[in-house]
Amino acid sequence: MKKALKKRLRRFFRFIYGWGVIQWFLAVVYYVLIWFVYLTSRKEINGLQILRKYARKPAIFVFWHGRTMMLSPVIALNRVRGYAIADSKKDGRAIAKMEKLFGLKTIYGSSDGGGVNVLKRGISVLNNGKYCLALSPDGPNGPSMRFHDGALYFAKMTGAPIIPVCYSCSRPWFLNRWDRYLLMKPFSIMTGTVGEPIFIDRKTKTEEFEAVRKKLEDIMVKQAYDLDKRFTDFRVEQDLTPENFIK
Repeated sequence: MKKALKKRLRRFFRFIYGWGVIQWFLAVVYYVLIWFVYLTSRKEINGLQILRKYARKPAIFVFWHGRTMMLSPVIALNRVRGYAIADSKKDGRAIAKMEKLFGLKTIYGSSDGGGVNVLKRGISVLNNGKYCLALSPDGPNGPSMRFHDGALYFAKMTGAPIIPVCYSCSRPWFLNRWDRYLLMKPFSIMTGTVGEPIFIDRKTKTEEFEAVRKKLEDIMVKQAYDLDKRFTDFRVEQDLTPENFIK
């Protein structure tokens, strides 16, 4: 009886989660909670001068899918003008609404290079010269901490640099899901890094992408592990997917 009730409740919440008004309500709740956590914590962020330099210029800021929570206030405070690539499903649309509150516009699609429309819109945004892009190269379905090709195409076709960004904290809560999403608790010490810009030569051939992709992946994995090891022995696994957590 209890199992049947739980299933019905899950179905109900999944159904109403698709309503725009519910998504906006949740977006506001997330927005307030994130600011509360950010304002009650101490911040140590390296490379902010790079973020400020490219805040309103063509650039591609990349971060692991599980490390998005506390980047939003940093984006807002540094007046970043840009677009985030978000999944077009219910979860992605709710998060996109929250990001709008932090000042980012949205391109719906996937960052794995598979969406032609996303690629066209992203290139158009970067070629405008006034906006940056923000995306998770391992999203929206993994594998975790594996760099998909989408950001490479954006960089090659526009000349915009790829800039890896990451954060960790002293009071982490890693969720039991494929991206090991990091929730930062209030009154933490937050450490972050904005990496050096990496440019992709327009003459780079598709078959040469693997070496560039691996280089960027290694940089981002090291970035995350170096930040985490100050506070925890936990290491986020690579190659996890949602299928690993189906019960």
